[in-house]
Amino acid sequence: MLQETLLRKSISPITGKEYLIPEHADDKNGIDDFIAQHPGKKVVVVQGLGFVGAVMSLVVANALTEEYAVIGIDLATPASWWKIQSINEGAFPVIADDPKIGIFYRQAREKKNLYATSDPYAYSKADVIIVDINLDVQKESVANGELKKYEVDLTPFRKAIAGIGSFCRPDVLVLVETTVPPGTCAKVVKPLLEEKLEERKLPVDQIKVGHSYERVMPGPKYVDSIQNFYRVFSGVNEESADATERFLRTIIRTDEYPLTRLGITHATEMAKVLENSYRAMNIAFMVEWSRFAEEAGVDIYEVVNAIRMRPTHKNIMLPGLGVGGYCLTKDPLLASWAKMNLFGSKENLRQSETGVSINDRMPFYAFQFLASQFPGSLKGKKALLLGVSYLNDVGDTRYTPVQGFYEQLNAQDCLVTLHDPHVVYWEEKNLQVNSDLTGLLQDNYDLIVITTGHKDYRNNPVFINHLLAQPSSFIYDTIGVFSNEDIKTLSAKHIVRVLGRGDLNGVTG
Repeated sequence: MLQETLLRKSISPITGKEYLIPEHADDKNGIDDFIAQHPGKKVVVVQGLGFVGAVMSLVVANALTEEYAVIGIDLATPASWWKIQSINEGAFPVIADDPKIGIFYRQAREKKNLYATSDPYAYSKADVIIVDINLDVQKESVANGELKKYEVDLTPFRKAIAGIGSFCRPDVLVLVETTVPPGTCAKVVKPLLEEKLEERKLPVDQIKVGHSYERVMPGPKYVDSIQNFYRVFSGVNEESADATERFLRTIIRTDEYPLTRLGITHATEMAKVLENSYRAMNIAFMVEWSRFAEEAGVDIYEVVNAIRMRPTHKNIMLPGLGVGGYCLTKDPLLASWAKMNLFGSKENLRQSETGVSINDRMPFYAFQFLASQFPGSLKGKKALLLGVSYLNDVGDTRYTPVQGFYEQLNAQDCLVTLHDPHVVYWEEKNLQVNSDLTGLLQDNYDLIVITTGHKDYRNNPVFINHLLAQPSSFIYDTIGVFSNEDIKTLSAKHIVRVLGRGDLNGVTG
């Protein structure tokens, strides 16, 4: 049994349930009992139970061609302890609009092949360890959100890798899925594992280090973005790459989605951050053009849809409140940092850094537009923000652009109410979030702002009728959820503005 001295609390943002955190968590017996239930099975440990690691643990527990005993491990901290407890209690810690998450979790519960813990003893039992932990970038911005400087601190990541090396078998496969600066696996992970093995007087020539970056897309195809999607992989040597390939073939439908093997881990690490930087840069590009469209009295949506008729331009982006989530907000900076700090360049990736800065400013621009519609003051105005997640139809508030927008409203002493169908507790702001949209719309508001494109707000006649029942107010759609018909209907009673819709602002050029 878990021996615990109860101290701090960890709150589930999904249910609001509080869990007491033990001062010490010795789970050796629990881990041994779990493994004893699965004789002959390889043990896969997933380090990190966030939005990638938690679902990755499900996919491995439901592997296609091999039965694994899967252990998810995370820290006994306020941010993570609730995830461990939830998994073992029967409540998966990720909510998204993907029925496969529930199906895979039920199947894992039935097979009893998924367990969660905070005890690093689990590493000693692993045949494969998958690294799915955060590697954060500390950004410092000026008042309007513009990037001033940033720092990449590998200390927490190195500590996590050292934790593996202090317990793992010398022949384990360590598969890094975390988005890391190019050069990390060869220059940081492998040497650190070897150092810890040497300290334990174990051989260092058997350790295998692979890199295969995830392309997880929270939402309706959450599981498929792992199991039924293309993968790029590599290893620090041939043996590592071969072991990585063998493992990936057991969890991914490689007959339909072939694997791509690159020569060195530098290459796959670069592929990940370049892939995400490309997307972040395109979003930044549309941020500028959305502002231009508003100034010119142009509907950017009809412009983009017209351009998309050209096959070479079908992936042109649409406007929004800004970039959020764990990846696009920082990955271009990881690449620029690696260029200078791991490979000795004296020149940064200037365009990539500028793209991040433009995206970070978008929530502040949206707020400035809103404030301009209330020339007096926003003080005391009642505002309803619809959505705190950074992405539609998932409950993920990491680096959400809604935060900057909310903080600006709050600084103006606006009376803000929050709604999100997938979030009940906003961890980063320590705020409760209401999920009862119908109940909230029984109250009256001076302004209603759609900040996330959840399906609850999109193509929903009931929602439109609730808005029509409101007294005359200002409605600001920062995502583009309203159709032209919705806008026409609502405009009969309310002032309606849509980010990127200069045609609604009375501008004629």
